[in-house]
Amino acid sequence: MDFAYDARTEELRGRLLAFMDEYVYPAEEVAERQRAALASPWDTPAVVGELKAEARRQGLWNLFLPDAEHGAGLTNLQYAPLAEITGRSPHLAPTATNCAAPDTGNMEVLAQFADERQKKQWLEPLLAGEIRSAFAMTEPEVASSDATNITTRIAREGDAYVVTGRKWYISGAMNPDCRIFIVMGKTDPDGADIRRQQSMVLVPRDTPGVTVERAMRVFGYEDHSHGGHAEVVFDHARVPVSNLIGEEGGGFAIAQARLGPGRIHHCMRLIGIAERAIELMCRRAVSRTAFGKPLAQQGVVQNWIADARVAVEQLRLLVLKTAWMMDTVGNRGAHTEIQAIKIATPRTVVDILDRAIQLHGAGGVSQDFPLAELYASARTLMLADGPDEVHQRSLARRELKKYL
Repeated sequence: MDFAYDARTEELRGRLLAFMDEYVYPAEEVAERQRAALASPWDTPAVVGELKAEARRQGLWNLFLPDAEHGAGLTNLQYAPLAEITGRSPHLAPTATNCAAPDTGNMEVLAQFADERQKKQWLEPLLAGEIRSAFAMTEPEVASSDATNITTRIAREGDAYVVTGRKWYISGAMNPDCRIFIVMGKTDPDGADIRRQQSMVLVPRDTPGVTVERAMRVFGYEDHSHGGHAEVVFDHARVPVSNLIGEEGGGFAIAQARLGPGRIHHCMRLIGIAERAIELMCRRAVSRTAFGKPLAQQGVVQNWIADARVAVEQLRLLVLKTAWMMDTVGNRGAHTEIQAIKIATPRTVVDILDRAIQLHGAGGVSQDFPLAELYASARTLMLADGPDEVHQRSLARRELKKYL
């Protein structure tokens, strides 16, 4: 593995860093002011549209998608340092560059598994940033860390599928621009193979029987910038059979294909969050005095900053190695590494953010700094895309198998 970024990555890094400095960071406060004046907190501030237009003009658009036909054609290794940069402003930069979850994963699913009609109807407007989407898998009544537990029913009735079930923490569903749900449910609940019972269908938001009931809070935040996390009810929502993605019984495999890249993208952005936390720690440490000397001269503060730097460098190398393996041996071949970064990255970044909050005192938990909201986002990723314990269980089994 070559640790140097190639020429294309360096060129895109330079342009993206300039875009962040010139447009994104100044827009953070603007977006907050505009959101406060909106009729609904779920509406999109005007500055976000301006950022998207500028990013597209500069060619900083759909960087996440390795499919050159639809995206930038970058490898995972090339995309990793770019996602890290956008992670420094996680509530604006990914959206501005059309690289925000859950749309990224949904576009990957559509690009890989959808038919031409489905791509024309849903993938193309998503790639253009004209609409948003949501992925509906998690349910409140079952342990959704085991996807075979889901109970939502997708029943075939003639030339239609009827979807019935309740989902929650469906990211992006509160955004009025969210026009389509990719819904995972069971088409064959009694099938002998529990990993072939599930299928995925496209359910437009305006389908009769679809109700977005409420926004779910995350540590008290409603996460307006990402379109929230909603509880959604599907009450005999009827869609054409042609809305099936792939084949009946293929839902579990599609979900696994979707979650691999999604996990590493989260980790890439988390490193950017950690870098911003270190920057805020250092700025705070040199500007505040306690007990007769700057915080930067307090030994415990120096230890926090040093430990944070060491941890971020370790994580970055592991993420880059994982990206390289995904490019060279595929997602299945990089399974252990994907699980390793999914365990290590949120846990470590949460610890860095916790120290940064501590260093900021009362300001750290206030709305005057981004740390509390960043902490909530990072801590949630110890649950999202599979809780840590599921990945630990699987990784341990793979290690033990060598000795059994």
